[in-house]
Amino acid sequence: MIPPDIVPLSPICTSTYHLVQRSLPPAIFNHSLRTYLYTRTLAQRANSPWAAPERLPFLFAACLFHDMGCAPENDGPQRFEVCGADAAAEHLRQFDVANADVQEVWTAISLHTSPGIAERISPLARFLRLAVLMDFGELGKSPWISESEREVDEEGYRRSIEERFPRLNAEKVLGDVVVEQGLRRPTKAPASSWAGIMVRAAKEEPEWEGVNKAF
Repeated sequence: MIPPDIVPLSPICTSTYHLVQRSLPPAIFNHSLRTYLYTRTLAQRANSPWAAPERLPFLFAACLFHDMGCAPENDGPQRFEVCGADAAAEHLRQFDVANADVQEVWTAISLHTSPGIAERISPLARFLRLAVLMDFGELGKSPWISESEREVDEEGYRRSIEERFPRLNAEKVLGDVVVEQGLRRPTKAPASSWAGIMVRAAKEEPEWEGVNKAF
């Protein structure tokens, strides 16, 4: 299948697209594509080098792999963010990507659920973190965003992206995968982590069948 026109024309992006599409549920895959579009827009608004053609494949890989820790083949003993970051690094090294660029992508993915750290450790990590918040309707609640970044979170813009890449109950699907992993393997859900907080919520109300209340 030919990737959609939003995918940058590069071997890294094409291979990343197909790998992630095969590995993740459609709801999480669509979330990753929406996250890429928001991340790219934030980088463009900031006139960041990450929006330049030569850097865009790495930004794309960071976005598409950011939840790849949910894929069965990446379900290792560490936090799902770290498992996804490791998968991205392994994939990028197949293309002889410089270690510094691999590290940038790894850092952005591994910290994308870490508020207050991701926003400051690097520009790519900041863009990815804010884009994820934007896709889940949480960007406006962040105390670490600028006014220009806030302006990206426009309802009509988000609606047009969601029409092309539907949500498919992403919150429920993603939350359930992360909690299942954490319940089965506690090392994946340290108490203070996002996964750990959701696991605790699931244990407190095991009869609850909706979106995890700590999502």
